[in-house]
Amino acid sequence: MPKIVCICIRYDLNIDMYNEISQAHDRIKKYIKHLPLYYSNNFSEKTGADIYFKLESLQRTGSFKIRGALNCILKNLQKCYDGIIAASAGNHAQGVAFSAKTLGIHAVIVMPEFTPMVKVANTQAYGAEVILHGQSFEDAYKHALKISAERSLYFVHPFDDLDVIAGQGTIAYEILSEKPDIDQIVVPVGGGGLISGIAEYVKGFNPKIKVIGVQAEEAAGMVSSLSEGRVVSLSTSATFAEGIAVKQVGVNTFRCCQNCVDELVTVSESEIALAVLEYIERAKLVVEGAGAAPLAALLAGKIDVDNKTTVLVVSGGNIDVTTISRIISRGMTATGRFMTVSIILRDVPGALTSLSQEISSLQANIHEIVHIRNDQKVPLNQSRVNVSLETRGQDHINRIMERLGSLYEVTRLV
Repeated sequence: MPKIVCICIRYDLNIDMYNEISQAHDRIKKYIKHLPLYYSNNFSEKTGADIYFKLESLQRTGSFKIRGALNCILKNLQKCYDGIIAASAGNHAQGVAFSAKTLGIHAVIVMPEFTPMVKVANTQAYGAEVILHGQSFEDAYKHALKISAERSLYFVHPFDDLDVIAGQGTIAYEILSEKPDIDQIVVPVGGGGLISGIAEYVKGFNPKIKVIGVQAEEAAGMVSSLSEGRVVSLSTSATFAEGIAVKQVGVNTFRCCQNCVDELVTVSESEIALAVLEYIERAKLVVEGAGAAPLAALLAGKIDVDNKTTVLVVSGGNIDVTTISRIISRGMTATGRFMTVSIILRDVPGALTSLSQEISSLQANIHEIVHIRNDQKVPLNQSRVNVSLETRGQDHINRIMERLGSLYEVTRLV
């Protein structure tokens, strides 16, 4: 787990967030898509429970972030005439840029230098001025604050702003307006803006409805903060679910979660990857890592759904093709549908053909072969072959390893 550094905070909140969220919905509803709950027959049958999706992955800009950005800007419109600024490497950037374009306001977005060009291009396509700065979100955030002061631009925080939180809470407003008799809502958690808004509205509507948060194991800042009783800063947040890769949660979001969130669980990278794969194969949906975290927790048995009506908030669907490819590979590995082995062969004609025939007899499909003949650790009369195979489960993998191990020197790599 990442190293934790404790930070003392002071907090005061005397705002009726339930009413703020209701007002936020009235404020933004004409600008956003209304996305009705989607009942998942597949996952309901698989779990023996009633599972619904709130598909914010189909929202404008592909993420829930537009809700908070719109509400913050609309509520503070008089402060935004000189323009607005935000720091983000992804969904918040596009949400702010789209909102600004819709409302005729100039937007400046500061993004880390490593931000994929597709995200930079998407943000620029909404008319925003993009500034690349620093190696991390924290670097971009500090630079954005500096520019905000220099150019009198209104700063739109990605999560730790009560108007942003209220905008995100409109998701709960819509869920409960459509189906008030649910038992629990499961929400991905990064900085905490989304779950804070949802939890504040849910507990004002019906305190018996549970709100459960899900964090990546390698970026579990809210879990650590609630455990410590104060906001903590993680040394790293190394998860491919970049939408929830936050080192330090917000002061406001921390208190909201303390007061209103019933439970927090964490999921591994492999569990998130499997959930993304399950969305693609079973639901025919493209979902980013952060958006798949609630399903990851459900599939891993970390959430009790027995005899309960559960809503999973699918927070976004912005994921690039190369990441999908890596996730599919990891998800297939986790479910025993893919493996890579290293095999030492005699460096003689026909050796590779014999290996291929042996694999074929085991009914495994060869995905890729890499023949390494200059490995310094292998004798001159031998060579190393790395073989990637499509398999049919862990039992099948065990049979393959047992058979190949009886014939060759074999090491499983993946």
